[in-house]
Order: sequence, then structure tokens, then C-alpha cells
Amino acid sequence: MDLDDILPQIGEFGKYQKLMLWLICLPACFPCGFGAFNQLFMADIPNHWCRVPALSNLTVEARKRLAIPQENGTFAKCARYALNYSLVEDWGGPGEPPPPTEPCLEGFEFDTSTSLHSSIVLDFGLVCDKAIYPTLGLVALNVGGPLGVYGFGCLNDRIGRKRTFFLCLTVLIVGGLLTALSPTFWWWAASRFVVGLTIPAIYQIPFIISLELVGPNYRSFITVLTCLFYTVGLIMLAGITYLVRDWVHLSLLTSAPFILYYLYWFVLPESPRWLLAKGRFEEAATILETLAKTNGKELPACFKQQLKQRMSNKRSSSEEARLNRNLGLRDLCATPNMRLKTVLITLNWFANNMVYVGLSYYGPSLGSNQYLSFLLSSAVEIPSYVAAWLLIERWGRRWPLCLCMILSGISCIATVLVPKENDQTTLVLFLVSKSAISASFFIIYPFAGELYPTAIRGLGIGASAYIAGLGLIIIPFVTYLGSDVLVLPIIIMGIISVLGGLCGLRLPETLHHRLPQTMEEGEEFGKDFEWSDCLRCRPPKPSVALSGSYEDLEMSDVKPGDEEQLEESPEPRRISMRRLARQQSVMDTQKTADGTMNMTYWF
Repeated sequence: MDLDDILPQIGEFGKYQKLMLWLICLPACFPCGFGAFNQLFMADIPNHWCRVPALSNLTVEARKRLAIPQENGTFAKCARYALNYSLVEDWGGPGEPPPPTEPCLEGFEFDTSTSLHSSIVLDFGLVCDKAIYPTLGLVALNVGGPLGVYGFGCLNDRIGRKRTFFLCLTVLIVGGLLTALSPTFWWWAASRFVVGLTIPAIYQIPFIISLELVGPNYRSFITVLTCLFYTVGLIMLAGITYLVRDWVHLSLLTSAPFILYYLYWFVLPESPRWLLAKGRFEEAATILETLAKTNGKELPACFKQQLKQRMSNKRSSSEEARLNRNLGLRDLCATPNMRLKTVLITLNWFANNMVYVGLSYYGPSLGSNQYLSFLLSSAVEIPSYVAAWLLIERWGRRWPLCLCMILSGISCIATVLVPKENDQTTLVLFLVSKSAISASFFIIYPFAGELYPTAIRGLGIGASAYIAGLGLIIIPFVTYLGSDVLVLPIIIMGIISVLGGLCGLRLPETLHHRLPQTMEEGEEFGKDFEWSDCLRCRPPKPSVALSGSYEDLEMSDVKPGDEEQLEESPEPRRISMRRLARQQSVMDTQKTADGTMNMTYWF
């Protein structure tokens, strides 16, 4: 028996779900942003020059004048004059050529006269020939992500959501503590890999618990809330990094406080949907009884008996279904239309993922204040999510997605026209780009879920999102190019975003259409696409509903019989926040045969 059959009777989004959501599941989104982006502020690079111990008795300016060559009016960072400094008090006169240079053989001196007093660059000497090492730390973090989401995904479906969340939390805290205790760079990089194992799994698990506790009419609303709380976590991180400039203390402060989350063990329920799928009826019934009582509802008297009987029937049909041929990756590309849609969805997702994360990484390097830049780049996501939520109900998925990506790309590319000294204009263009790509990143998941047929939706989304996640291993190297040419990474990301947006125009619109169920329906959906459809911004509403085994994608109320009335009404409906909060979502359709959501499909 699917939990969606029970929730309307005991409350889809009542007091119980609101308490669990606001006090537990939404705050549980904070660790993901902290773990993913705190290391951007551990690798600040101060001004530096070669260390010359023989001149340590002189002032800084005297040491630099005697030992450090000048390049374009500034002192070199990675070279010094090749002299015997124990015998030299001064060299040369007017017109005399300078002596030859050599690398920094005895280490570096760092300018700590600013507010920067600690970073891994200072402690481990990560400059000049080791300047790429902080980038390798980001790569280590992103390599851990795909491995962790698969491992924790398997555990999530095997031992339950609650235990997996606390195990994932433990790994994140341990990784943060190991980061703070790192004596060498490679220890630090390995610690970041450990933290990366929990990114984004530490976000996905409470997200799925939230989705499984509420009814289908509120899951889109829950998705928006979790995105907003994730962004609130990034804003909090901007404040913490501004106040805490020591990288060791920063690592501790962005991991150790989450030890308090272990108190959730006593109040966080296991997912009743998972318990039902595992046949643990008594435990599921206890949670549902508590849910109903808190919501002021009552469970049917014969609930337990009916539950066992229906679950038994469900499992029999599931076992029977497993005897049929299992669909695989090959089926995604077996027919021409499905092959084209799969390639376009994957390319679009790849571009979205790379540009969104790349801009997030690159934000602190723009403007005169890295903390303010990161704060603004995070804050602009909030209106983006709300605007995208409103747009996709009225204007469909394809055009808002593609326009946001193209706008983001053009804003990035436009930075090449801005004078180098005009940091504020560059920052404004960057914020426009980040806002637009955040909106498109919000749209891509439900859009992909509507394009893949139900029979293979989970596998399709999993494959596309996993390939897109591999792009995160590349993006740190793209942002590293900015150490020589500041705007080069943002131009590259702009080109990727524009190309991704143009690719998305070929995808068929899904608003007012019905969700394909079988592979045959998936092949037929969008097969009659014409290039003139690309120019249609607002999809027309069909006058007659399509028949067959399609699911209605139109955002509808939960009252029975409303679907026909909504389809026959020729006048556009007003958008209300209450209606939007109760709209149905296809983002919960990645389920196993037992009805539980499989976390491995959410990466």
C-alpha cells in the first residue's frame, strides 16, 4: 500500500510534518553548504616574495629592494636575485644591469599586515610551483561526491534514512576535524575527500525524508523550501568566514557544531514509506498513528490488517514485475527520439552543474571584498528559486530554462567588455549570471523527470545527473585559470551556459502534457517536434486531454473531479501561493517497485 493513499486521510502537510520540517529536516540542509564551500576561504593567497634569511636583520622594504626583482613596477612573487647575500650590502648603480635571478630556494615571506593571518597557503607554502595545490583540494572534494552519494544511497535503501543520515553526519564531522588537524597538505586534501563523500548526500537524505512525510501535493513546495534553506546556509557561511579568518578555527566551526544534530536521533522518525516497503508494519503504524494524532486526524480502525494484506499483494506484484525484462542504460538510447532527448538532457544538466558550481567557486575572487561577493552570490539565489517556481507553472519548463541559461552565459561573456579596474560592474554581471543559472538549475530536475518515461525515469535521471556530477572534477581547473586572467574562467563558463541553453530549445515542452509511462510513449512524446516550436514561448493548453496511461502533469488541486474542469476552462487561472504550495510534483516519481524513493537517483 502506497503511503500516498493514507496521507490524505491523516494529513498531507499538517502540524506533525511542519514540526519535522521546520525544526529538523530544513536545518539539516546547512551542513552541505558548509562542507562544500568552506574550503574556498581556507586557501586565501596573501602577497608574498622570496625569503632571504641572510637579510633578516633588515626591514621588509630593504630586503625586497635588495633581493627581489621588479616586474612591471611590482615585486616578483616567485624569483629573487642570485647573489651571495652574506657578502652583499647593495648592488649596482644607475644604468648597471641587474644580476641574474633564481627561484625561491629558501621558502617565502608572506604579507600578514592585512586581516589574513592564517590559511593553508601560508602554513604549507602553496605558492608558485605549488599554486595549483588548493585546486587539487577542490578536486579531491568533488571526487568524493559521486562515490559517497552511491555508497550512502545504497545504505539509505538498506538500513533506512535515519541511520544513514547520522552515519553521513558522522563522516562529515570526522572529515572536518581531520581537516583542522592536518599537519601537511596531503593530509588536508585526504580530509577534504572524506568531507566530499558526504556532499551532496548529507543534503539529500533529509530532503527525501521530507518528501516521504508529506503528500504528493506539497512535494514541489518542499523542494523550494529545501533549496531556500540550503541558500540560507551559504549566507550563514559568508558571515562565519568573515568573522573567523583562521582556517583551523573555520574548519572546526563549520563541522563541530553539527554534533548537536545527534539530539535529532530522539525525535527524527524513520521514513514510514521505507518501513512499509521493508514489511515493518508495526513500526510504520506507530509513526503514522503519531502523525495522525498530532494532525488531529484518526487512522481507520482496520488500518493494520488492511495494510498487511495490501502490502502482501503489492509485493506479489513486485516480484512478478521483477521477472520481466529489466530496463538498462542501453534502452535510453535504443530509439532515435529517446536517444536525442537523453543526450540533450545530459548536456543541459552538465552545463547547468558546471556553471552553477563554477560560479559559486569563483564568486569570492570577484570584487574588492571576497566575503561580500560570496554573500551576494548566495543571496541572489533566493529570488531566483521563487521566480522559477512561479514561471514554470505559467510559461512552461523549456523556455524559462533555456532563457535563464542563455542570460547567464551572456552576462558572463559580457565581463570581457568591462575595464579591468571596474570591479563593481564585473560583480554585477556575475550576480546576474549566478541568479539566472540558479533558476535554470532549479528547473532542470523536474523538466528531466517529465521527459523520461516512468518505466526508466529513475535510471535516466540518475545517469544524466551522475555524468553532470563528473563535470565538478573539471571545474576547479577552469577556475584556476583565473589566477593569470581573471575573466577567463567566467568567459568559459558563459560559453558553456549559452551552448547548454541552445541545446535545451530542441527539447519538447511538458507543461499541459501528460507524463509518458512506457518506453513506447517516451519515444512518441515530442517525436513530432518542429523547429517552429522553438519560437513558441508560452505553450498552448490542449483543448482535449490526451488518453492512455499518461499522468497529468498540470499543476492541479487535490479535489477529485477538478481535472476535467481545469482542462475545459479557457481562461488562465490566477497563481496563488496556497495553490502553488499544494501543486503536485513529478519530482517524487523516482521510486522502487515498493514505492520508496531511491536516493541514488537524486545525484
